[in-house]
Amino acid sequence: MQDTSETITKETLAGQSGDLAQERAPEIVEALNAREPADAAKLLRSLPAEKAIEVLDLPGLDNTCEILAELPKDTAVSLLSGVSDDRAADIFKELVEPLRTTLLNGLNPETRNVISGLLAYPERSAGSIMTTEFVSVPSSWTIAEVLHHIRMVERTRETVYSIFVIDPVKKTLIQAVPLRRLISGDPHANVLTAAPARKPLMISPEADRMEAARLISRYDLLAVAVVDGPGHILGIVTVDDVIDAIVEESTEDAQKFGGMEAIDEPYLRIGFGEMIKKRAGWLCALFLSEMLTATAMQSYQSELEKAIVLTLFIPLIMSSGGNSGSQATSLLIRSLALHEVRLRDWWRVAVRELPTGIVLGAILGLIGVVRITLWQTLGLFDYGPHWVLVAATVGTALIGIVTFGSLCGSMLPFILKRIGFDPASASAPFVATLVDVTGLVIYFGVAAVILRGTLL
Repeated sequence: MQDTSETITKETLAGQSGDLAQERAPEIVEALNAREPADAAKLLRSLPAEKAIEVLDLPGLDNTCEILAELPKDTAVSLLSGVSDDRAADIFKELVEPLRTTLLNGLNPETRNVISGLLAYPERSAGSIMTTEFVSVPSSWTIAEVLHHIRMVERTRETVYSIFVIDPVKKTLIQAVPLRRLISGDPHANVLTAAPARKPLMISPEADRMEAARLISRYDLLAVAVVDGPGHILGIVTVDDVIDAIVEESTEDAQKFGGMEAIDEPYLRIGFGEMIKKRAGWLCALFLSEMLTATAMQSYQSELEKAIVLTLFIPLIMSSGGNSGSQATSLLIRSLALHEVRLRDWWRVAVRELPTGIVLGAILGLIGVVRITLWQTLGLFDYGPHWVLVAATVGTALIGIVTFGSLCGSMLPFILKRIGFDPASASAPFVATLVDVTGLVIYFGVAAVILRGTLL
C-alpha cells in the first residue's frame, strides 16, 4: 500500500512538472511556493536545467535554502553555477553551515571566488547587490567588434543594454555606452564615437545600495557601474537589483512604522516563536511607555475630581497629538531616505513645522470649540455653567498639543539618525506614545490656567 502511494505521488509530481515546464518562471515560483520544500525540490529537479536555473534566479522563491538542502549536492551545485552571481551570493547569505561551505566548495574556482568576493561586501551596500556579469570592451575596438562581442556573450550576461568601455592599459572605466547608440552608429567607427559626451556615473562598492537606486532613478539608467578607488570596474547594479532593494526597504519600513522589528520571510512562513520575538519587544516597550500616561493622569487626580468634564476630551486630545506627530514622522523619514533633507537641515524643518503645527492645531481647536458649542446649545449634552471656558481650554490645548506633536514627530527621525539608529524606528506608535504623555501635561496645564477660580 505504501509503495502504491509513493508511485502515485511520483506520477503526480511528474505530471505537474511537465505542465510547469511550459509556464513562465514567475508562475513556476508561485507553484513551488505553495508546496513543502521536499516536494518543491522534486519539482524543481524535474524541470529542464535551463528552466530550473531561471526559476532559482528569481528572488521571489521562498524557502530557497530548504529546497537546495533537499536536492542532491551535484544538482544544487549545478543550478547555483548557472544563476547570476549576485543572486547566488544572496542565496549563500541565507544558507546555514555545513551546507553553505559544502555547496560553495563544489563550485568551480572562478565562480567561487566571485561569490566569495560579493559576500565580503557589507550588507545593504552597492557591492552586495552588484553583478559581475556585465559587458565590457576595450576602448580600441570598433562598434562592429563590440556588437559581435555582445552577440557572443549575450547569454552569459545579466544585461547587454549598457556596455562599459575600459582603458586597455590601465583597465579603468572610461565610458558607458547605451546599446541603442551602438546599433545606430557607424560599424567601422571607434566605440567611443557612440559614447555620450558626459562622464559615466559610478558608485563605490561600500556606498549604500539606496544611493545606487537614487542614481538610477535620477538619471534614468538601466545600470550604474561599481568601481574601486583607482577606477577599475568591479561590477554593475542593474535596475532590477534596485527594484528588489527598494521593495525590501519599503517592506521593512512599513513593518517598523507598525511598531515591530522587520521580518525577512513571508507571513505564513514565519514560525510562531519568531513572530512573538519580532513583535513582543516593541509591544512591551510601547506598553511601558504608555505607563507614563497613567502616571501623568495620576498627577492630575485632584483636577480630574474637580472637573470630571475634562476627562471627556482626553481621547480627543491624545489622538490629535499622536496623529500630527505620525504625519510629520512619515514625511521626514521618507525625505531623509530620498536625501531631500539632510541632518544639517533640522532647523529648517523645525522652522517649517512650527507654523504648520500652529495652523493645524488651530483648525482642530476650532472644530473642537464648534462641537462643544453645538452640543451645549442644542441640548445634546450639558457641559456646565462654565462650558465656554471648557471649550476655550480644549481649543487652546489642541493648538499646543498638535504643534508639539508636529515638532516632536519631525525631530525624532533626525535624532535617531544622528545617534546611528534607523529613522524608521521613529514609528507611528512610538511617536504617539511620546506625544500622549506630553499631551496630557499640556492639556491639564492649559486647564489650570483657564479654569482657575471656576472649575479648578
